[in-house]
Amino acid sequence: MKKVIFLFFCILSTYGCSSPTKNSSAHKIAFVDAFEDATLAQAKQGFFDALKKHGFEDKKNLEIIYSNAQNSIPTLIQGINYAISQKVELIATNATLPTITAAQREKTIPIFMMVSSSPKMAGLEDAQGNAPSNLYGIYENLNYIDTSVAMIKTLRPAVKRLGAIYNQSEPQSVDAYNRIVAQAKSSGMELIALPVNSSADTKLVVESLLAKKIDAFFALPDNTVFASFETIVKSCDKAEVPVFTSEAGLVKRGAVAAFGADLYQWGFQAGEQAAAFLKDPNDKSLKPEVVEVRKRVFNPQVAAKFGIKPPADFEIVK
Repeated sequence: MKKVIFLFFCILSTYGCSSPTKNSSAHKIAFVDAFEDATLAQAKQGFFDALKKHGFEDKKNLEIIYSNAQNSIPTLIQGINYAISQKVELIATNATLPTITAAQREKTIPIFMMVSSSPKMAGLEDAQGNAPSNLYGIYENLNYIDTSVAMIKTLRPAVKRLGAIYNQSEPQSVDAYNRIVAQAKSSGMELIALPVNSSADTKLVVESLLAKKIDAFFALPDNTVFASFETIVKSCDKAEVPVFTSEAGLVKRGAVAAFGADLYQWGFQAGEQAAAFLKDPNDKSLKPEVVEVRKRVFNPQVAAKFGIKPPADFEIVK
């Protein structure tokens, strides 16, 4: 009966349940995903590979409390609250929204972010410009977006009308949108953008955008875009409109090319920090850092379909 109750709890909750047999010497940590997504999964893999590199492994000396918000705010809050109640040593947050939510609800347990915008862009800095004292991990700023947008004219000079969607409720999405408005103009393109409220609305909004006769689509660093990217690609492919992006992880999923962070390496960099903390919780050198590995990558099959031949400094996506 106890076994049945335990299994029922595992199914009922969104948490990854560990074996009832506990290792009392194991480090207890939490990992919070924003939603189920192939791009975010690369960062998650990188994070745990970095921990393993430094000798920290699940079911050996790590007890991992995993939660996936499934793009639901109440579920996200529930997962973070549960992690806090379990007195974990650290909380790893995958994407901006889990980072914001964790930082707002917990001021002591270290938070290691990945696939997140900067503390300033996320609205987490105080009046003096200081990030929360318990916030660590790796973030991205928007400087790379200028290069990403300019790249479109290099690869497809005929583009005059560039389409994009953005989520008005996501700070990083709005910031990215504001950034590409100016960059598109300076690159000789007219930006046609429409707001989207959730991934359920994506298909309808993208179809409306395509009806405006855009020449290319730019996928912003946006949780809604991540969650519904296959829908975007399918609609754009049907209209023979190439998709470009600033997220290397989206190229594998059907975009032509990107200049952006390697998602696996992003997670790995955050995992290196987390490992350093587990080895020495008093390590004063730890702080939020900008992602280190950015790449120009392209999808050869998709590029060929649109007759695009990237320069030699572009790598084939893996």
